[in-house]
Amino acid sequence: MRVISVNIGQPTAMHVGNRVAVSGIRKHPVPGRVGVTAAGLGGDHVHDRKHHGGPDQAVYVYTREDYDHWNELLGRTLEPGTFGENLLVSGLESAGVGIGERFRIGKVLLEATAARIPCGTLGARMDDAGFVKRFARERRPGFYARVLEPGDVGRGDDVTREAAPAGAPTVVDTFDLWFSEKPDRTTLERYLNYPLAVRLRAATEELLAKMDGGAARSG
Repeated sequence: MRVISVNIGQPTAMHVGNRVAVSGIRKHPVPGRVGVTAAGLGGDHVHDRKHHGGPDQAVYVYTREDYDHWNELLGRTLEPGTFGENLLVSGLESAGVGIGERFRIGKVLLEATAARIPCGTLGARMDDAGFVKRFARERRPGFYARVLEPGDVGRGDDVTREAAPAGAPTVVDTFDLWFSEKPDRTTLERYLNYPLAVRLRAATEELLAKMDGGAARSG
């Protein structure tokens, strides 16, 4: 496994539906070494901090294998950073990464925490309002990670994997959960045993609370 590119983005105004929004999704490869801290990559911009960024979603990782799929599907070659990822790596597909799985890049240690959930900003980035649904159907979400150990990264760095805790849900499991109409209670409760991103944990707990409320009303 290897880092193909390190990508950062600056605030850019873009049309999202009928409104103009500012986003850092337009990321581009940068040369040299880039510092990585608990807050993310140095020089990168996160505008909507309610839904993006933070210590549990400090770094977004996508893979060369996922890009290969999209290139074939769309019939064109997408440039690194197209999906707004900070790190583009080779040697794995994002869907199968386990929550809690760790990735060592030099001194940097990342821990996978959640799948990327598509929103209108991604559709705007792709100049295709329908791309959000397409992204959901293809189930190649990429993953967010927290930074357990800081350092710096650069193109060509080797990446090694440390297995997720036994029984951990995969990235695509958490992705599917978001779109599920009838999530399973036992599954939700099991997910809470793993190091989910804080937003994903809160969403899971909210689903369980709604189930409890529904059970109380029906009783």
